[in-house]
Amino acid sequence: MTPAINLAKKNKIKYTVHEYDHDTSVQSYGLEASEKLGIEETRVFKTLVVMLQDKSLAVAIIPVSDMLNMKQMAKALGAKKCTMADKFDVERSTGYILGGVSPIGQKKLLKTVINISAKEFETIFISAGRRGLEIEISPLDLQKLTKANFENLIT
Repeated sequence: MTPAINLAKKNKIKYTVHEYDHDTSVQSYGLEASEKLGIEETRVFKTLVVMLQDKSLAVAIIPVSDMLNMKQMAKALGAKKCTMADKFDVERSTGYILGGVSPIGQKKLLKTVINISAKEFETIFISAGRRGLEIEISPLDLQKLTKANFENLIT
């Protein structure tokens, strides 16, 4: 069990865990999950950690098929700008390694924004906290667990 799965269980959230054999040579973990699980890319979401100008960290949850619009993310957080966070800062703050960063069960709850497209689906897939492990969850349950807002974050 990962912290993400434990948190969903503790909060009595309905979820399903999906596991697949992770290929260490793959560059895009989210696209790999989509392909290996046979799920459309728009329904598999990646967890990106950004740094705001005040050096605080925040989480963006967007479809694996899309790119994060930094201006939209900054605007959603009421900030002037943001950049992708350093790998060391991401791993230290979340407790997860890159490619397995889950938006739930992080060591410290960060400000979180979910792309509005998640609301189009009954359930979406996010990292369960380990490469090769996804958790299927309702976008509204994800919002509750992360105290997130829904905004348009993609270009």
